[in-house]
Amino acid sequence: MPIVEIHLIKGYSADEKKRLGEVLTDAVRLVVPAEPDAITVMMHELDPTNYYRGRTTRSPAPAVLDPAKIVRDYLSLMETRDLDAAQSMLAEGFMMTFPGTLPMTSLKDLIDWAAQRYQFVTKAYEGFDVLQGSGDAAIVYCRGTLSGAWPDGKRFENIRFIDRFEVVAGKITKQDVWNDIAEKRSSHE
Repeated sequence: MPIVEIHLIKGYSADEKKRLGEVLTDAVRLVVPAEPDAITVMMHELDPTNYYRGRTTRSPAPAVLDPAKIVRDYLSLMETRDLDAAQSMLAEGFMMTFPGTLPMTSLKDLIDWAAQRYQFVTKAYEGFDVLQGSGDAAIVYCRGTLSGAWPDGKRFENIRFIDRFEVVAGKITKQDVWNDIAEKRSSHE
């Protein structure tokens, strides 16, 4: 039965501590074959006046925004075509690659490219998986199925997809997309 103890400066919200507890539990499970109920996480909070580093008291750093929520919000804005709000979630130098394309750097390029492929598309999500990359980027995978309409208006559904995002400092820096839309489209034509 693994036990993880962590010492924190007081100041993190209950939701932030819950997220931390879940992530620590999941991290243990990557190495130790234990069910979540067998893993104990204990958080010890210190008053900022009881924490010194470099002869100075410290305050807690703000919690990192949930990368999965950032991606969900971005995808929701894209689906409703709130492109200005979606653009505000992208880092400078953002790059995205879709099947059969060279990397694109603007949402306008994506919309123009997609117009030749379908009228609209919606996503049904089966899950979001988050991990910390080896650098500063959090990696978010989302997976599920696509539904929508071809350029001629005929409907399609249940097309598999997986998207991989990189999130740094609360902004999306990269998106890679894989799906079976080309295979379904060729059978439609």
